[in-house]
Amino acid sequence: MPEKNDQKLIKQYLKGDKKSLEILVKKYLRPIHNFVWQYVRNKQDAEEITQEVFVKTWRNLKKFDRTKNFKTWIFAIAKNAAIDFIRKKKTLPFSDFSAYGGSAFGGENADGKNFLAEKLIDPSPLPAEVCERASSIKTLNSKIEQLSLNYRQVLKLHHDNQLTFEEIAESLGKPINTVKSWHRRAVIQLKKLFIKP
Repeated sequence: MPEKNDQKLIKQYLKGDKKSLEILVKKYLRPIHNFVWQYVRNKQDAEEITQEVFVKTWRNLKKFDRTKNFKTWIFAIAKNAAIDFIRKKKTLPFSDFSAYGGSAFGGENADGKNFLAEKLIDPSPLPAEVCERASSIKTLNSKIEQLSLNYRQVLKLHHDNQLTFEEIAESLGKPINTVKSWHRRAVIQLKKLFIKP
């Protein structure tokens, strides 16, 4: 079955199909978690903020303008949630999200499964071919970590999450020329870091 687009999923969820929301959460969970982690650099904080992002998304889905891009909208929510967290330095216990109801937001379903917690951490071993490339991926990630937050974000959003420069600009609330400039400089700096002994 071909993958349903975001707009169809939102429409179906608003008509009462709860499974559509779970599909949306599964699709964006890891990208949002990785994006938030770029801000807070702490696994537990990133998990808590990610849950908060999906709660805010769920609460505001009825108000979402469906003529807009959902991906851009959810990344903007993630950016604001991460910045708010940094400003307040206040965390919300992981278990509190069960109060929002529904397994999609941390609460357990009838079988005792926690949908969001299970999706954040994938316990399965890496495939052999990924293991072979692990050292070069580790090297690349360590070089990316040396870049500024803005440069890291643009690289990750563009290459890992396949956001266009327009979508990144809208998500970060920055002019598109700034985003393109950050991306260009990030690539240049990254090349220099690989050349450096």
